[in-house]
Amino acid sequence: MNTWLLVSGDFTTLGGMDRANHAQAAFLARRGDTVHLVAHRIAEDLRRLPALHVHEVRRPMNAHLAGAPLLAHEAAQRRHALGASVRMLVNGGNADAGATWVHYLHAAYEPVVQSSVRTRLSASLGRDYYLRRERDVITNASLVICNSTRTATDVKQHYRLPDARVRVVYYGVDQNAFAPIDQDQRASARRALEIRDDRRVALFVGALGDRRKGFDVIFDAWRPLATDPGWDVDLIAAGTGAEREAWERRAAAAGLGQSMRFLGFRDDIASVIAAADVLIHPARYEAYGLGVHEAICRGLPAIVTSSAGIAERYPRNLHELLLPDPPEPAALTRALKTWRQGADAWPVRFEPFAQVLRSRSWDDMAAEIASLVEAA
Repeated sequence: MNTWLLVSGDFTTLGGMDRANHAQAAFLARRGDTVHLVAHRIAEDLRRLPALHVHEVRRPMNAHLAGAPLLAHEAAQRRHALGASVRMLVNGGNADAGATWVHYLHAAYEPVVQSSVRTRLSASLGRDYYLRRERDVITNASLVICNSTRTATDVKQHYRLPDARVRVVYYGVDQNAFAPIDQDQRASARRALEIRDDRRVALFVGALGDRRKGFDVIFDAWRPLATDPGWDVDLIAAGTGAEREAWERRAAAAGLGQSMRFLGFRDDIASVIAAADVLIHPARYEAYGLGVHEAICRGLPAIVTSSAGIAERYPRNLHELLLPDPPEPAALTRALKTWRQGADAWPVRFEPFAQVLRSRSWDDMAAEIASLVEAA
């Protein structure tokens, strides 16, 4: 039995990297290892595991930047208390450790924030801090685990790491929650969202705090489509952030109120996916793209930027739905029309790929990561 110290901002099921962290912690605790978590938020189901010990760190004013140094300090204290035999895995630059797990590389993308002055200032200060921490931790780590080849390439390019110190481990999936959609689930999900029987649905899932996820690309592509009387597709956006209300106002001003809806934050994404016909993800930077992965597992075709980590796994016969990098509205419009022309055939074309993604569970991922850290 091993003793582990895992360090991350959140161990929950509410976001992509958070779900991966949650899965890693749960796997280690369930197999009988002693697991210590240093984090700001930890899901209740993890707290109930007997082998898991929680070291919660406050996040002053719910500000990520204010909480980050406190997280690193607590991790250092806990590492000292647990001794040299502890196996330590941290997210990115959260704490000094032998093994770090990179879900998002700050050096690979500079966010474009267009909300308040205060938000832009906070983003700028936060980026400076996270870049320093990321550089220090990654360059000194004996093992860097990346969620895609794209991320591994970025890590080696920006921090000049040798191949021997970098490993790629793809995410898994909750095979029950993201199983193929059956007709009853689809009908129920569409009723819950009050979707008309004669309308198809395009879905966006992501944060609306900056322009990284590319919602502005969707908005600009959608306006001309929505004016076409033959376009029978509505857009639903699930996510929140500093720009959400501004996007709602822009949609209303552009006359898109009937064809563009904003759901805000949802903790039932599997059900929202069940109501949709296609996922749109024109991200400017996406280290992997778990939301795309999960939608495909449920049976949705997905339009995604070709530079996203998930896109490197697309088989060649699905490349028509990959967008150029950087994504542009005109390219997204073409991809949407390509999808709509064969809307009934695309799920069939995606199914072999979906089977590959569904075959890998979160436990499969977690076991692979545990083996790498133990070997290192």
